[in-house]
Amino acid sequence: MNKYLTSGAVALALLAGGAFYITQGAQTASNGAITLPGAANAQESTPNAEAGTEVDPASVTEMVMGAEDAPITVIEYASYTCPHCANANETLIPELKKNYVDTGKVKFIYREVYFDKYGMWGSLVARCGGPEKFFGITDMIYKAQKTILAPAREGNDEGVAEELRKVGRIAGVSNDELNACLNDGDKLRALLTWFQQNATADGIDSTPSFVIDGQKYSNMNYADFSKILDDKLGQ
Repeated sequence: MNKYLTSGAVALALLAGGAFYITQGAQTASNGAITLPGAANAQESTPNAEAGTEVDPASVTEMVMGAEDAPITVIEYASYTCPHCANANETLIPELKKNYVDTGKVKFIYREVYFDKYGMWGSLVARCGGPEKFFGITDMIYKAQKTILAPAREGNDEGVAEELRKVGRIAGVSNDELNACLNDGDKLRALLTWFQQNATADGIDSTPSFVIDGQKYSNMNYADFSKILDDKLGQ
């Protein structure tokens, strides 16, 4: 069974709690700031937050593959901690890319869904290398999903962060860059607002979900997916 969002409550909780989502289970310092060991300590006490600066979700880069003028647009909503998403990344997405994206038939957009802090960190790491490295890092995170999340079973947040850093370093992103991305509170707030707006607008309640030319579909195999696309293409 897929993971489900609960009537938008997850997204609302993220925004209401500020940095709570990414720092759930973290330690609280004497000054009240929430910190994580070594990484991912985006805090509510950043200068922009204190000044009341509003975040701009329009600053978030859409991660896109394929021709801008492709006749069909497919949006995938997925979480880096969702096993069904990892399976889709292995069995569905490569065939979709080969047969439809690379041939100019589909413009593919990937949008992250944040069920938990680890998925949020995965998003920050995947985006750290910019659009040119995003899909490669995303693929690596899904392939290493079990290894990345293994430390979480023992409550080892730093272990999860380090496994994600390993992926980033393999992709050619420096450790300093990765730590800066994991600690970017402004990016965190922008991504959370962006996530909430997208998920609400498209009625996303499970992952992976796909929006094909404005119509939402739940997870499916490649054969069913290609039939929908072929019907739209008149093939």
